[in-house]
Amino acid sequence: MGFVFRRQSYPPPAAPQLMGVRRAAEQSQLSRQPVRIDLRLHFVTAMTNAPTVSEIVRHDYRAADVFRKWGINYCCGGNRPLEEVCRLQGIDRDAVEADLAGTRRGRRLLPGIDPNAWPLPFLIDYIQQLHHAFLRNSGWALGRQLHDFAAGHEKKYPYLREVDFAFADLLEQCIEQVEAEEEGLFPYLRQLWNARSNHDEYGALYLRTLVRPKAHADGERRVLPLLERVRALTGNYTFGEDACTNHQVLYHKLRDFDEDLVQHLYLEQSVLQPRAALLEKELRAL
Repeated sequence: MGFVFRRQSYPPPAAPQLMGVRRAAEQSQLSRQPVRIDLRLHFVTAMTNAPTVSEIVRHDYRAADVFRKWGINYCCGGNRPLEEVCRLQGIDRDAVEADLAGTRRGRRLLPGIDPNAWPLPFLIDYIQQLHHAFLRNSGWALGRQLHDFAAGHEKKYPYLREVDFAFADLLEQCIEQVEAEEEGLFPYLRQLWNARSNHDEYGALYLRTLVRPKAHADGERRVLPLLERVRALTGNYTFGEDACTNHQVLYHKLRDFDEDLVQHLYLEQSVLQPRAALLEKELRAL
């Protein structure tokens, strides 16, 4: 009886594979024919330096959304390298890598870009399409994730309930604010801009007849204390050593929300509002 083995350079086969070899040998005794056994074994690549999916998320929390999309467990069961997980689950690794690359594209203003030089309609569109869209999309998604995690881990992280309530209040105020801007302030400013750009002789009349929304500044004053409340409850988004990966991801996302909101408020308070006041002054002079 002869055996021909084709083996890759892996460690010795595990028990299930050995059982297959034994069955093949027993069948060979009956047939008296050489048996060719092809052992293609795949082991957890502990011998490589490839990071596990949990490590990828800890390095860049934004990867969590990508792994969630593809059904990849990145928290307590995320101790396998991405390549192995994709192979075991039948996932296109290139597609996952492409999604991961997409998350690394930031929303921040590039150095050297001065929003004060932008035409007012472009500035309004930028705020609405970038920051308002982020509030609605990422804000609601983060709120749901935080609520579900806090409810499911109340015994281990009881303080997250207060964080959940505080963030819900902050998000509600932010959404109320952006809706007021899109329904009132932004259309008002666009009309004034068009009147001035066209040298409309009725520009001053527009200014007297159109009522500038007053809720804008009041809404922003209500946002800041709520944001400070979230910061205080989270210790400025600092998690303990016992925090699991999902807990860390949530705090990173809260910090990202904070940073986006700060830039959002800066553009409206320090750029848009002075530009709006100057526009009104110019129209009064027509």
